[in-house]
Amino acid sequence: MFRFARIENTFLKNTFTRWFVKSYKVDLSQAVRERVEDYKHFNDFFTRALKSGERVIGDSSIICPVDGAVSQVGLIDNTQILQAKGRSYSVDAILGNDFRASSFTDGFFTTIYLSPRDYHRIHMPYDGKLISMSYIPGDLFSVNKKTAQNVDNLFARNERVVCYFETEFGLCAFILVGAIFVGSMQTVWHGQINPPYKKQVQNFEYTSQNINLKKGDELGRFNMGSTIVMLMPDQQNKFNLSVDEKVRMGQDLV
Repeated sequence: MFRFARIENTFLKNTFTRWFVKSYKVDLSQAVRERVEDYKHFNDFFTRALKSGERVIGDSSIICPVDGAVSQVGLIDNTQILQAKGRSYSVDAILGNDFRASSFTDGFFTTIYLSPRDYHRIHMPYDGKLISMSYIPGDLFSVNKKTAQNVDNLFARNERVVCYFETEFGLCAFILVGAIFVGSMQTVWHGQINPPYKKQVQNFEYTSQNINLKKGDELGRFNMGSTIVMLMPDQQNKFNLSVDEKVRMGQDLV
């Protein structure tokens, strides 16, 4: 699927992209390039940029980082994060047993699902200094609502990238979760993280570098669709969100 998404054959990529736009009702009028023919390959279309002004960055200290739908939102209860009714997973599990997990024992979280039709660039939800990043190998289950309701520890089992930022709220964790077909993800400071796919956890430390990102700056992108999870270190900054709510990048969260 990774290779297919980068086929440059004009007939193949245009035919598939037109089918995708029609099937998923993608609104290309928001994109910088509105014509299917103007994209180099399908992944170029999938990670398309939006026109200036299509998303307004809110005034609050935390904004929504993506377009999508809220899968879950709420308190982290003694390290437990709600996945779906009757199912939860631990902070330790999703963070790959990182020592920083203790910062989120009783915090706040939200999980946002990006559907195939959504804008797939990811933006900073707050001002932050990048501290470290971890690539954690895993499965590539679908991450839609039905799967979340039926697969135990879904987000802690799938391949993922965990980014840690020092912010005005303390240490925050921002997690990109891979999904079905291909878990390819990239960030603005590293570029494409996967593939190549690894069998072991990889850690990247940035404390000696001065990588600062502002609220609304591009953080990265999914080269195929997926989910993001935001972990906050306390329960003071509760997100103004509800389950199943449709969200847009830039809207105020607090």
